[in-house]
Order: sequence, then C-alpha cells, then structure tokens
Amino acid sequence: MPLYALTIFTGAFLLFLVQPLVGKFILPWFGGSPGVWTTCLLFFQTLLLGGYAYAHFTSTRLKPRTQATLHLVLLGVALLWLPIAPDASWKPAPGDEPTVRILLLLTATLGLPYLLLSATGPLLQRWFHLSHPGASPYRLYALSNVGSLLALLAYPFVIEPLFSRLAQAWGWSVALVVFAIFCGLCAWQVRRLPGAGATPAMATAHPDANDAPAPAALDKLYWLIWPAIASVLLVATTNKLCVDVAVIPFLWVAPLALYLLTFILCFDHPRWYSRKIFAALFVVGCTVSGHLLSADAHAPLPLQLVGFTATLFVGGMICHGELYRLRPAPQCLTSYYLFIAAGGALGGLFVAVVAPQIFDDYYELHLGLWALAYLVAWFCWLHRSRSLAVGVGAGTILAVLILPALLADPAESGVLPWLRSYGPAYAKFYGTHWKWPLAALVAAAVFLRRGRGDQRSAWHWRQALLPSALTIMLAVVFLQQTTGGRENIVATSRNFYGTLTVRSYGDRGTVSHYNLLSHGITTHGLQLSHPPYDQWPTSYYGTASGIGLALDQFGAVHGGRHLAMVGLGTGTLAAYGEPGDRLRVYEINPAVLEIAHANFSYLAHTGAGVKPVLGDARLSLEEEWRNGGSQQFDVLALDAFSSDAIPVHLLTKEAFELYLHHLKPSGVIAVHISNRHVDLRPVVEALARQFELHLATVTHHPGEDDWWLYRTTWMLLSRDETRIRNPAIQAAADESSDETAKVLLWTDDWASLFGVLR
Repeated sequence: MPLYALTIFTGAFLLFLVQPLVGKFILPWFGGSPGVWTTCLLFFQTLLLGGYAYAHFTSTRLKPRTQATLHLVLLGVALLWLPIAPDASWKPAPGDEPTVRILLLLTATLGLPYLLLSATGPLLQRWFHLSHPGASPYRLYALSNVGSLLALLAYPFVIEPLFSRLAQAWGWSVALVVFAIFCGLCAWQVRRLPGAGATPAMATAHPDANDAPAPAALDKLYWLIWPAIASVLLVATTNKLCVDVAVIPFLWVAPLALYLLTFILCFDHPRWYSRKIFAALFVVGCTVSGHLLSADAHAPLPLQLVGFTATLFVGGMICHGELYRLRPAPQCLTSYYLFIAAGGALGGLFVAVVAPQIFDDYYELHLGLWALAYLVAWFCWLHRSRSLAVGVGAGTILAVLILPALLADPAESGVLPWLRSYGPAYAKFYGTHWKWPLAALVAAAVFLRRGRGDQRSAWHWRQALLPSALTIMLAVVFLQQTTGGRENIVATSRNFYGTLTVRSYGDRGTVSHYNLLSHGITTHGLQLSHPPYDQWPTSYYGTASGIGLALDQFGAVHGGRHLAMVGLGTGTLAAYGEPGDRLRVYEINPAVLEIAHANFSYLAHTGAGVKPVLGDARLSLEEEWRNGGSQQFDVLALDAFSSDAIPVHLLTKEAFELYLHHLKPSGVIAVHISNRHVDLRPVVEALARQFELHLATVTHHPGEDDWWLYRTTWMLLSRDETRIRNPAIQAAADESSDETAKVLLWTDDWASLFGVLR
C-alpha cells in the first residue's frame, strides 16, 4: 500500500505542477491572453482523457504482466522528452492560429510524459485492486487529488518565487525520473502476482466480482454530464478572473485548486457532501454570481475573487458529490474514470473552441450555472430527493436576505461600515420590493410543507417545484443579462484574444454622437462622429494626458518623427500624426485592426504613414532587432495596460532592454498604467532605476465638461533628462512621481502581482 500511495501521489503532484510551469513559459509568446490558459486546460483535459483511455483499454485487453511491461517501456521512451522547457522554435509567426499552435507545442514538449502521468491514477488503482482484492481503491483517487492540490498551491507561493523557469523545468524533469523508478517498482510487483499471466477477465475475478450489477447506461451518461458541467464552471470562472484582473499563475491555480479540493472531499468520504447544505449554498452562489456578472467592473476585486471562486467550489461539490454517489464496483473503475475524463475534456472543449464560435461574449459561466441548476432540479425529481428541495428552499430564503447586502454602498470601506449600512439598505430595498421575501417564504412554506406523523419526511412531487422554479428564474435573469442592452451595438468580435464590442452613443448627426470600443469590460477608445471633432484625441489620449504632452513636446524632429504604438485600440494616437511622421503599430489581435479600419477613422485621416505589425509586440521587436537592428523610435507608447488583463511580459526587465535597443538616445517610452485593480507604478519605477532612466508620472483629471476624456495615468521614461524636465511635463507631473515606497523589478522568470494589488 505505501508504495502505491507514494507513486500515485508523486505522479499527481507532477501532473498538476507542470500545468502552470509550461503555461508560464509560453504565455509571453501568445500576448499574455487569457486564451493561453484556456487552451492549455483543453490540452491537459484531453491528455487526461487519453491517459484514462490508455489505462482502461490496457487493463481490459492485456494481461497484467504484459500491461506492466508495456508501461515500463513507454516510461523509458517518455524520458527522451526531457527536459520539458519549450523550444524557442515554437514561438508563433504572424498569422499563426494560436489555439492550434499551442496544442502542437504542448504535444511536442510534454505529450507522452503527460499522457503517462495522466494514466497513473486509474492504472495504479487497478494494480492495487489486483494486489489487494478486498480493499477499496477510491481513497487512492482522493490521495492523487491531494498531490495535485499541493502542487497547485506550491507553485505560486513556493516554486515560482524561488526558482527560475529553466530551474523549474529541470527540477520537474529530475522528479519525473524518480517517479519512473517508483512506477517501475509497482510494475515489478504486478508482474510477480500469481495471476499476472492470466487474461484480464480471470485476473479481475474475485468472490464478489460477479455479484456487482453492471452500471446502467443512464448512469454512464451522468458520469459524463456531471464532470462536463464542473469543467465548464472551472474554465469559465478562470476566464472571467483572468480577463478582469490579470493572466497570472495564481488566478489559474486558485480555481483549479478549489476544483480539485471538491474531488478530494467527495471521493474521500460521503460525509463531506450534504445535498441540503450545498443545494442551499448553490442558490446563494447563483445570487452572488448573478450580481457580479451584472456589476462587471463596478464590483470590488475581493468580492469578485471570493464570489466567483466560492460559487465554483459549491458547484464542484454538487457535481462531484453526485458523481461519487453514482460510482460503480471497483472492477469498473477504469471505465468510470474514463467517462469522468471525457466529461472534463468536453467541458474544456466547449469553452475553449466551441463557445468563441457561437458566442460574441463570455456567456459560458451563465450557461454553466444554469445547466447545474437544471440538473439539480432534474435529480430532485428523478431521485425523489427531499434533501435537494429543502436545500434549495433554504438557499432561496438566504438569497433574499443577502441581496440587500450586495447592493449596499457604504460611504467607507470595512466590515463595521458595511454592517451599519446593511440595515438602511435592507429597509430601502425591501420597502420597494417587499413582494420578493414574501413570495420566497410562501413558496418555501407551500412546496416544503411537511406531512403528519410518518409522512413528515416523505417525498411529495410539489417539493421539486422549487428547484424547477430556480431553473426558470436563472434562465430569465441570465437571458436578460446576455441579451439586454444590445440595441446600440455596431459590431462585435470574439476570438482567442478576447471579445470586442463597438457601441454607438448619442444622437446621430449631432456633435454628441460617438462610437466606443470595449474589450470585455474595459474601454479601449472612442471617437466623436461629427467633423471636425472626429479627429480629436479622446478617452485616455487627450492633449493634456501624459502621452499627449510627450508627443506635443517632442514633436519638432527633422524629417518627421518615428513613433511606435504597442496596442492599437481605436487608433486614437494616430490623431497626433503629422505629414512626414512614421507610425508603427504593434497589434496582436487581427480583429482590432479590422475594427479600427471599419468603425473608426483615425488611421484613415492621419497625416503619418502607418505601418501595422501583426503579432505579439515583444516577438516582433525581437525579430526586427535580429534582422535589421534598431528602429530608432522617438516615442514608444506601451498601451496594452488599460485593460485589467495585464500582459506582464511587456513590463519585465528583458522587455525594457529590448525597447531601449529600439529607442533613440533622446527618445521617450510612455507607459499607460491606468488600471482598476493593480498599481503598476512601483514596477515601472523599478525599471527606471534598473536602466537609470529619468521618470515622470502624469495623472490627468479632465473637467466634468470634457466627458470624452478619461482620468488616466501615463509614466514617461527617457535616458535624456531634458526630455523629462520639460516645463510642460513637470507642471503636469505628480508630486510623488519620483519614487514610491517600494519598487518591484519584474523579470521574465519572476513577476508577482501580489505586491501591486490595490
């Protein structure tokens, strides 16, 4: 038993440790997009399915001795993949389809090792069952998930801060060799079993094997559906957090860790999953998530992190708790795990591949929550479960009680101010909406009414009406959220890099009319429609902003200026282009370029010569440096940071070293750091100190009448002190711009957002 437990634990630890490790390697190559991790999850779930299929078919078709020999040979071949650091030749070229490229890259880098690690859990549980016919192997499955969870927790808090990426890759590779030795010892024991040369049917036979009924076809369908919904919730929650905050390993790891924790609890012992408790918490979670999805950017970051991840945990407990209730006899465990893996892969495939093709925005979380509510209602009917009905009823009452708390807006933050504000908020909300709590109480009383005597705990069909009503209500709310407010949409686009929406505001034909581009919940520029205002720089790029001052003050250049933009948006900065200027635009998302030409006219009317460069800016600049040397930019504007999904790789020491190669000695780097949840000032100040650059931070607060301008912060850096000491720059610079209390130097091997969260 100890050898099997150690091997399964080690395999699971390596299986999930490699996920953020390899993801961090390739994230900068594909623009730091949330789609990178979504595609990685699809690969890992698909390979997990492949590993489970390998374990199932070798267990049912091969003799145990033959199976052990085959596995040892494949492990030996897998060691040829080491080390697992991705080769630079896999960096994408402009025009490469990123999803396919990432899947091919991951297959070439760790395909066979990951496949065999995926097979470890079910395969060694099968071998353990052969060695110990009377013992249940399901706790070994919980142990494997403990190993996976520890790997996920260790990566952001221990491994990532202490070791470089290359050291992580080599350390993982050495650990794989150790795992192969452990696995070889297990295989050797299997080969020596008395029945190891027998057929699979003979080898699995034991006194009670033929007494267990075969799993029903409907149960097998549920083996597929429950993990599929859990997988949708996992990937959709991760997408939501990464799009709104940042694409960093911690936000990959936290949802996945909670997802695995639900596996651990549900497969350890039935006592951890209570239908009543988790059905009630699910209703509360749907209420909180529905509020957060409506609030979008207005919801506080802590509430988003806690609300979405807690709802994921509750949903995972329901999915995996019901899945455990449907577990078969041990001799069917490999097929059981195969169906579970297939469901997980289907969920990942839906979010990563199907959803971007059928949805123009992130609606997967809405759909996943509704599907889970539907299944809860269906199982309540199917299993005549009073527990699920009571749980939904209790959750409905709790949701009615907490809703005013979500809508409360205290004047100051903190627990005590919130508690003081709750009473007035409750009275105000239910003074108008008093029918809601009354309806909830009446519904709970009617639908969950107990009988008398022996009938007090009996099932009655009306009890299932409450979960059914929840399903209908969620459908109405989510449908309203996904379809409401679309009347002013001009154009939409969704691809690997995210969602883009162009909306029209104001009355057409008047000076108040404008088009606005948003990426997810973040504005990426707007343009007034009425000439001559259509060539005014707006939003973050007004003439009094940091970038506006930089371009105006550094404008008199013989032969025209050579300007660079990292991040196109609507192309607003092109409004500063003069005849003779050259403007080089680095944009990774081809849809942005299409929208900037089709729905905005900044690029068409600029006096500068515009040269778009598709692809990740760092990769493009590296290629230009290798092939043609320095671009000699006068101003390089880094404008990929106005969204809360921060591409960290553009603010590392290695990135700035590259920018300085392409900058004139008197040139300026302008970094846009406007952000809701993250303060990037310490990072840029650390870069200024590292490269001995002069620095000014300019925060512009437009007047109320200048509604087309936004509050924005730009940081200007230059090797030429006279550029930064320009009177106009100094007059607008923040008083505290010289240095904050802390500086954080990011590198490609180390970058942590914990120190810069607001």
